[in-house]
Amino acid sequence: MALRKGGDLIAEFLVKEKMPYVFGICGHGNVGLLDCLYEVRDDVKLVSPRHEQTAAHMADGFFRVSHRPAATLTSTGPGSANLIMGLAVAQTDSSAVFSITANVPTSQFNRGPFQELNHHHQADFNNVIRPVVKRSFQPTRVEMLPLAMRQAAQTMTTGRPGPVNLDVPYNLFVESAEVKEEAPWNGFGTRRSGTSPEDIATVLDWLLAAERPVLFVGHGVTLSEAGNELTALAERLSVPVISSPNGMGTIDMRHELSLGFIGRNGAYPANQAGRHADLVLAIGVRFDDRSASSWIPGYSWNFPHTRLVHVDLDHAELGRNYPPDLAILADARTFLRQLLAGVDARGIPEEPRLQAWHQDIAGWRTEWEDFVRPGFESHATPIRPERIVADCRAVLPDDVIITLDSGVHHNWFMQFWQARRPQSMLNTWGYSGMGFGPSSALGAKLAAPDRPVVSICGDGGFTMVPHVLCTAVEYDIPVVWVVWNNFAWGAIRDLQYAYFDSREYGTAFYHGQNREPYNPDFAAWARAAGVDGYTVTRSQDFAGVLEMAVAANRPALIDVHVDANIRPPATGAWELPPIPPKQPVFGRPWRPGDRD
Repeated sequence: MALRKGGDLIAEFLVKEKMPYVFGICGHGNVGLLDCLYEVRDDVKLVSPRHEQTAAHMADGFFRVSHRPAATLTSTGPGSANLIMGLAVAQTDSSAVFSITANVPTSQFNRGPFQELNHHHQADFNNVIRPVVKRSFQPTRVEMLPLAMRQAAQTMTTGRPGPVNLDVPYNLFVESAEVKEEAPWNGFGTRRSGTSPEDIATVLDWLLAAERPVLFVGHGVTLSEAGNELTALAERLSVPVISSPNGMGTIDMRHELSLGFIGRNGAYPANQAGRHADLVLAIGVRFDDRSASSWIPGYSWNFPHTRLVHVDLDHAELGRNYPPDLAILADARTFLRQLLAGVDARGIPEEPRLQAWHQDIAGWRTEWEDFVRPGFESHATPIRPERIVADCRAVLPDDVIITLDSGVHHNWFMQFWQARRPQSMLNTWGYSGMGFGPSSALGAKLAAPDRPVVSICGDGGFTMVPHVLCTAVEYDIPVVWVVWNNFAWGAIRDLQYAYFDSREYGTAFYHGQNREPYNPDFAAWARAAGVDGYTVTRSQDFAGVLEMAVAANRPALIDVHVDANIRPPATGAWELPPIPPKQPVFGRPWRPGDRD
């Protein structure tokens, strides 16, 4: 038992848990901890963005690339409240963040001091943050800190990862007590459950008997770092792979077995394969509405007509949206290794299989490529959205990390980007919070300083967090932002056009009364912050500017003007109940009587 100050305990905990960054903003409530962090600055670096939301997104991006948690630090009241959206994004996309918030001192609990929430309970910030974290811990004595921190780390990284909160009355940072320290946890990815031999035998039996099987893989495969095992299984059994956004790159999407994303803005071959499959082996996926065409039978999936095996580490996802024929609670990599071992044990020959199924898929792929090719090859003014995707695919190197925000640009990249590696495509998918893309790019670059990081973000989303430019300059973080400038909240304007007789209201950016399209000069804004700034209005220029910006290895922003009137071609559906969903632009859903 040693006499220790609370702030020192927290700082040393971050060192022992190997959290190399604290993304935080100062306040009167956390100055005591900032002083302790100064003592460990060689092991844990403080990075201070200009907004707490960005701090959460930076920690989120850092984890998604490195699979190592980082911490956030905010002060009492408004600073911590600004974390909520960023933590909600991290929670719904299973990203570990260690959130430290300060609260009012214990001696002032329930007296209504500066920035206390106390209408229902003293120091009640826990109830604000609780819905967006796996758990909130509030130690009220220094002696409680070691256990609370160890349990928080354990909760954050055990099973399905996610953010946790340590809410600390700020007197604990400077008070001392005799404490027994806890051993470090450092537990992400070290405890991997498998399934039973009987389940493996059943899955293999079904895979070998199926005539039209597909693998559907999501973030669980990414988090488990199971890309090699996934690719090996797909190749060994000739099974095509459909990816959710956060699973993209777990198989190189240029691979002949990769069909891309599924859902309203999925690739046509993926939706066709999902509709016509006789077996879906789903690993680490949620079957959310956007990757399941709002669960309308025959549009993306065709359950229960199709047999479903669902594998996930989170029991709550098994059967949430589709009752599986076989539910398996297991880690993705462990399960895939078990399955590969079963293939070897049965002596299944390494030879092409499922020729008729692949012939069907090849036909769908040809139809789709013939349909989209003109847009990819066209040079037009304003620039066609497909050209941006095509030039990014052509120019960016294989090890690039891209971050995407919420918006129509995201739909285009869902449909046509080819992620080459795992942990290289960061999406705000579950909660779809705007500002994630421009902010998380900073954390991603800190996680992988030797790899290029490019944020593709909408004009609306970037305008929410333009202060990311300041952080990039202050901390020398060479991120490239590509601002998809269509002078509108384009994705929502498209919904108005589709569902409300093409009436637009509140979704386009206009200048005053003259109704001319308006946006700031993003490139000039960047240069004012000390960031290289470029404006691109000709499609012939974009690839060269992007290549130059990446090669310079400096913070840079490219303001690219994109045609707002060309929409991603829907191949599935997305429903906004009670409004009937629009039918696919290309292809049609499966119907009873269709050839399986």
